[in-house]
Amino acid sequence: MLNATEVVTTVIVGLMVGVEFSVAFVMSRILNALPEDSSQLGHAHGGRMLGAVMPFWYIGSLVLVGIWAAAGWHHHGAGLVVTAGVLLILSVIMSLLLLVPINNRNKTWTPENRPEDWREQMNRWERWHYVRVAVIVAAFALLVTALA
Repeated sequence: MLNATEVVTTVIVGLMVGVEFSVAFVMSRILNALPEDSSQLGHAHGGRMLGAVMPFWYIGSLVLVGIWAAAGWHHHGAGLVVTAGVLLILSVIMSLLLLVPINNRNKTWTPENRPEDWREQMNRWERWHYVRVAVIVAAFALLVTALA
């Protein structure tokens, strides 16, 4: 049972890291290269689509890491799993306090109603997203190391 939990958790967290990495280093660059209205509309659509899925993915990943930590408490690598869990908690807190408020505004914007500082807000979101990606990459690396 513990082995299956370890593998499933690592895969789920790894896929989440891949999606968030892609958003940071691929999708944002593509969207930012589009003409202004298309760029903003693309960011808004992405915010709606991923904003609906990512809360479940983040919380689900955290729950799986918690199960792994509890089930493997007396096994090798438990400290690494707990540390990964702490990093995932940090990523959720960052999301709720820093990224979600901007995303909630962004996903309602249209070219007609977006604020004058919409680019600055998106740039702030991207900077915080880079930090969040670094945090979840570190959590993923700890989980992989715990498997070894």
